Amino acid sequence: MRKLLISLAVILMALVLIKKKNMTWRQSILKTMYPVIMLKGKWFPDKRDILVNTKLVPPPVSFYSLKAIANNGDTLDFSRFAGKKVMIVNTASDCGFTAQYDELEKLYQQYKDKLEIIAFPANDFKEQEPGTDTAIAQFCKINYGISFPLMKKCHVIKGADQHPVFQWLTQVSQNGWCDEQPVWNFSKYLVNEQGILIRFFAQTVSPKNPEITKAIMP
Repeated sequence: MRKLLISLAVILMALVLIKKKNMTWRQSILKTMYPVIMLKGKWFPDKRDILVNTKLVPPPVSFYSLKAIANNGDTLDFSRFAGKKVMIVNTASDCGFTAQYDELEKLYQQYKDKLEIIAFPANDFKEQEPGTDTAIAQFCKINYGISFPLMKKCHVIKGADQHPVFQWLTQVSQNGWCDEQPVWNFSKYLVNEQGILIRFFAQTVSPKNPEITKAIMP
């Protein structure tokens, strides 16, 4: 009986440590498990985890012609990003990779004079972003202190309602070389200072990965 009580006490203490104040149990557990989740990509990387525009093929359709509606309802005109690198990420609040919000914010703070990060919340993968735009913004601000632009929830995968920005990112006829659809939440696309799509990084590639740093600061 004593061993059972001790075991229950240990389990209870572990649960208390795991549960985050402003997160659901699922979100708290996934955040705690994030380092373990990332091990697969680190130990068994796939050749398509990182795709590179080695020839710097220019886009037939200008990146700076794109627009998106921000979480607060404002229109974000991509022409304002000329001269900076831009990382576009499809995100979700209930995903095993959601802790990348923290890494993305740190990346943004480190390079924000040269880099813009734009998050596109989407409910396309296992319905892992079920909340409203207001709830998403609160979650990102309270739990991760996000200061980079957050767009309205949209669809990022191929289909009639795919967001125009992700049509551009995933169609060779628009970006010049890349047809890689978002693999899962937190797929990342990097555009250079001239509006050329230069990299694709899968969700298994951490924003802290040296390949991302090298691409930002070659």
